[in-house]
Amino acid sequence: MSSGFKSRHGGGVIAQFEAAEVSILRSLVTQVLGLVAPGETGDDPLERALGIGSAQQPTDPVLARLFPSAYADETEAGEFRRYTEATLRDGKRAGRPDDARHTAHPGRTELTAEQAQAWLRSLNDVRLALGTRLEVTEEVHEEIATMSEDDPRYPAFVTYDWLTYLQDTLVRALW
Repeated sequence: MSSGFKSRHGGGVIAQFEAAEVSILRSLVTQVLGLVAPGETGDDPLERALGIGSAQQPTDPVLARLFPSAYADETEAGEFRRYTEATLRDGKRAGRPDDARHTAHPGRTELTAEQAQAWLRSLNDVRLALGTRLEVTEEVHEEIATMSEDDPRYPAFVTYDWLTYLQDTLVRALW
């Protein structure tokens, strides 16, 4: 199992991954990116050019979590969403050569500080998506501790816990 991230002499971070862990990471990041459809804009050419989209909050709870409302007031939230969400979606979908899909390798994985930041974004999005689907609460560790390994949810909860560990060690290694 991964030892988590550690600071690398000269900058960046390092971690050790097993082949199965790399496969899981790549798969999860790819799945989340698959959920984030390109941002929709109106028919007006200017709206398309500026990335002006819908003011409606996503109905999928995962997408609502990945693209939360910026304001409590529905009108303000809708206007903000209209001008930002399409661009945010496109940014998440942008093929970044430094994200976890492209830089995770079995064995020793070395990341520059920039790649580590891309990993943080990827890990955060995957954790938000998985945690939303699992309806994770603050008592997640207690729930996992009492959960039977035969519970069909067990692998997903353990994966969520592992992602939390990775994200935590990555943040600490970057400090």
